[in-house]
Amino acid sequence: MSKPMVTAANERQRAAWTGGTLPEVERVRPGLWSIPVPIPINPLRYVLVYAMELPDGVAVIDAGWNTDEAYDALSAGLGVAGYTIGDIKAVLVTHIHPDHYGLAGRLREASGAWIGLHPADARLVRDRYDEPGIQELADRGRELLLRCGVPDLTAQELAGASMMMRNYVSMATPDRLIEDGERLDLPGWNLKAVWTPGHSPGHLCFVEADRRLLFSGDHVLPRITPNVAVHPQSADNPLADYLDSLRDIGKLDVDEVLPAHEYRFLELSERVDYVIGHHEERLAEVEAVLAAADGMTCWDLATRLTWSRPWETIPLFMRRSATNETLAHLVWLEARGRARRVAGEPDMWHSLQS
Repeated sequence: MSKPMVTAANERQRAAWTGGTLPEVERVRPGLWSIPVPIPINPLRYVLVYAMELPDGVAVIDAGWNTDEAYDALSAGLGVAGYTIGDIKAVLVTHIHPDHYGLAGRLREASGAWIGLHPADARLVRDRYDEPGIQELADRGRELLLRCGVPDLTAQELAGASMMMRNYVSMATPDRLIEDGERLDLPGWNLKAVWTPGHSPGHLCFVEADRRLLFSGDHVLPRITPNVAVHPQSADNPLADYLDSLRDIGKLDVDEVLPAHEYRFLELSERVDYVIGHHEERLAEVEAVLAAADGMTCWDLATRLTWSRPWETIPLFMRRSATNETLAHLVWLEARGRARRVAGEPDMWHSLQS
């Protein structure tokens, strides 16, 4: 399908993204700031942290990775707005991935801020980022990859790739659980949490009705689609969850979307329609590849799908995400009677097209 261009809310911010530079710290609205925080060794390059002014300080949405570079960038960005790290009163985390959650614990130590997270992600924090859960999680990831048909040595390498992510997270149990539909007690703000599972089980967006803004985290981005994958900490059918929550978020009447990556944009419903269409095309492609074979593993199927670059050039650690994302599409088809899994070592997938 043709890819519609969404309108950037700030052309300089879009130009920084396309030009490979860091955008400027920006006053988005009175009392609201956008602060780019660098991400190491990652093509996304930065996460956009949003700082909301309060009578006695600021609340931030997301935090960045736990690196000195990220901490210093956030500190400098707050300085442009007239604040310091010590002025942070709350850290609202959209989800537990390291580029959003990693610095939260360090910010709490420096400021006394409370950390808020949805319960579905809060339940995963310790196994994901604390010993001995990290090794157990890697072992479960390897078992899943083997069932997908990934060769043994490759599965070991792919499962271990996630261990390095622990270095970018300051382990921190959240102080508050933010429920779906909850209105946050932040003076001067009419902020409501919207549970949008898929990219993570507890992903949250935040709607500011008075200012007609949506803080979308990774749920809706202007150019790329978030990874929605089956993995040891995912829901059973994360793609179904994602598409359902995407349709719900697309009904919101807002003027502007403030994502965690790339740049701010205007057309929410149009972007949602495109992303849904993208997954429908992907599901059709998966069905077509399955129909041309007499059973295949998820790994073999993934190697035959269309990606943004040839499979052979995709870095090994990214092939894990591609495989788990392919599995999410297979599980969605299986749940709707459009594909059949024969459990084994590995699992084999078959077409049910008539």
